[in-house]
Order: sequence, then structure tokens, then C-alpha cells
Amino acid sequence: MGDKQNNITIFHGQKIRRIWDSKKEKWYFSIVDIVAVLTESNNPTDYLKKLRKRDVELGSYLGTNCPQVKMLTNTGKIRNTLAGDVENIFRIIQSIPSKNAEPIKLWLAKVGYERIEEINDPEKALNRSRVYWQKMGRSQKWIQQRMMGQEIRNKLTDYWQDHKVKKDKEYAILTNIIHQEWSGLTVSKHKELKNLKRENLRDHMSDSELVFTALAELSTRQIAESMQATGFKQNKIPARKGGRIARNARLELEQKTGKKVITGQNYQSKGDKALQK
Repeated sequence: MGDKQNNITIFHGQKIRRIWDSKKEKWYFSIVDIVAVLTESNNPTDYLKKLRKRDVELGSYLGTNCPQVKMLTNTGKIRNTLAGDVENIFRIIQSIPSKNAEPIKLWLAKVGYERIEEINDPEKALNRSRVYWQKMGRSQKWIQQRMMGQEIRNKLTDYWQDHKVKKDKEYAILTNIIHQEWSGLTVSKHKELKNLKRENLRDHMSDSELVFTALAELSTRQIAESMQATGFKQNKIPARKGGRIARNARLELEQKTGKKVITGQNYQSKGDKALQK
């Protein structure tokens, strides 16, 4: 697939990984994530393996029509993942009796249409995110900080893209360096602290965590620009320096207030109140 764009979408509170193929102009969804939604299984990978063995026709169909694409795992690593377009997913739905079958069909049609809308009008994507966070109970202040942080993040990844940093794996490694430098935790350890699995860590950060993440990434980009860092190896240097700037600010704030910035609390089904205890 050429010119892929990674993304995550939500179905009834569960995250489904997907990739947009700009050449074919279609979404490819993680099949194991779809199976997880359909079956509500604790081990969807194992369920899918058994299903392919039991239903030989389906197994052959998946092997012939569904590509392996690189997607981010819960541990922050990039792995080849079996993926399918909307037509492929409909075929899988036929083989798995589920109360979610009809809702997910409607949902698939909806997310496909939304992507076409967003290509023509990117502001609609931002508005959808705002509405999603509002429905999850986030305050206007939190939403503004989240969107500001996302804009800073986008400018950093734009810089990486323009300076020969490879998407996905190298982006993930640099992000982890920045995060560990400012917070003292890897991304996976921070998620573990908050008892998160497939959820987006930033969607469960406190106001302070969002601010320091943004400071670290803003500092990283500005240092990289001043160095004209090119390629993965060179961009490790500003990643560490940018993270340290935010770490020093965090430590100073913690010293002045006597309160830790890093928190194990999250927004799971509780909105802002979960982080205001």
C-alpha cells in the first residue's frame, strides 16, 4: 500500500486500528480488532485462529484478499497485522453471529463516508474530535489543551516527515524517547500506570500531563529545526533535549507545589471528575 495514514477509530467505546490507503482511497481495518468487537472475546487473536481453521472457506478468503499491514500494537511496537477493507469485514461478519453485526455494518459505512468528507474539509475532523471528547465528559479547558497538544504534535511529525524520519516505527521510538525524558516513564509504562490497554494515552492525560507533553514536543521540534536534524539518528538528539526541558519544568513545578504531575488516574467512563480527585 502506498501513502498510508495510520489512525484509530471508536466503535461503542472500543478502539479499532485502521489505515487509509490514499491510492485505493479506502480504509483497511485491523481484523483482530473487528473480531474483538464482534465476539467480545478476551483473546480475539486466538478466536480468529480457531475460526480460520474451523471455517476453511473463510480462512482461504482472508489469506487471499486481506493484506498484512504495519500497525501499532498496545505495547507501542509496529507489527504486521491482518487487515481488511469494508467488503472484507462484511464477509467476516457473515461468519460470526453477533449482536453487533448490524451496528458495525452501519458504523463501517459511516466512517468511510466521514473520511471522504475530511479530505475535502479537514476542519470537520477537528470538530468530530471535539464532539467525541465532549460526549466522553471532557471539559472545554481540557479539550482546548488536547487540541493544542495535537497541533503541536502534528507540526513535529510534519518536521520528521520532511527530514527523512520513517513513519510508524521511527516515529514511535522518537515519541517514546521524548516521553520517557520528560515523564520518567515509557509510553507503555505510563499506560500501565493508568490501567489502559488499547486506549489512547493522551485521551486519559490530566491537564498537567497534556501541557508537559506539548512542551516536550514543542521544544523537540524547535531544537531539531535549529540543528536541521535529518534522519532518525540525528533526531534522537533533539528528542532527548526537548524531553529534558519539559522534565526540568515538571520537577520545578512539583517542588513548588508538592504535587506529582504524573498520575495513575484516567478518564474511564467518568469524564473529568476521574482526574479531579
